[in-house]
Amino acid sequence: MARFSLFGAADTSRRIAEADSVAVIGLGRFGSSLALELMGGGTEVLGIDLDEDLVQALNGQLTQVVRADSTKQEVLQQLAVDEFDRVVVAIGGNISASILTCSLLLNLDVPVIWAKAVDDQHGLILEQLGVHHVIYPEKDMGRRVAHLVRGAALDFIEVAAGYAMVKAPVPARIVGQRLGDTGLRKTHGVTIAAFQHDGEWRNADNDTVLQPDDTLLIVGPTRDAENFAQLR
Repeated sequence: MARFSLFGAADTSRRIAEADSVAVIGLGRFGSSLALELMGGGTEVLGIDLDEDLVQALNGQLTQVVRADSTKQEVLQQLAVDEFDRVVVAIGGNISASILTCSLLLNLDVPVIWAKAVDDQHGLILEQLGVHHVIYPEKDMGRRVAHLVRGAALDFIEVAAGYAMVKAPVPARIVGQRLGDTGLRKTHGVTIAAFQHDGEWRNADNDTVLQPDDTLLIVGPTRDAENFAQLR
């Protein structure tokens, strides 16, 4: 893993693009966290930012990290960004740079573009441009934390509007029963997809019998899943 100047970086970028790889443009808190998480999962990452300090901070931690201006098409082409199947535009502090970068990537026919939006208006513009996936990290995190604060859930992920996956303790009323005998889907509108016992996650089925110290992974309509997580 190394840091490269713009010049001479194209060959390395092309090699990365041929692997299981992602280009991340914008290496602030969100972009750098995303890039490092991808690296930790075995995905090669080309990181790009105009800020020298941010580039230096990730030196040696990404497959390739380059100080460059993503609002210039020739720069994107020199770095072979157009040869990546997936590009994340994580620029947040400069909305015009985010929009222009996304527009250039679309013109270069990048197959899948994810872009961070700082507010609804920014997100609307990105959607109108044709960006494939618009994400709202601050809003989404605020919503997730609100759900955690509201109830007894240990973790919460809204997988779609109105539908969630919730991690929660086992309600005492179903301990020792076969899940198939509890009628949870009918009475509470949820499904227990998996459970953690002695530190190991396992798929749940009708014959599963839960213990008091187990942890559940509940899926269902958001309100139903939250209500179930609060049962004792």
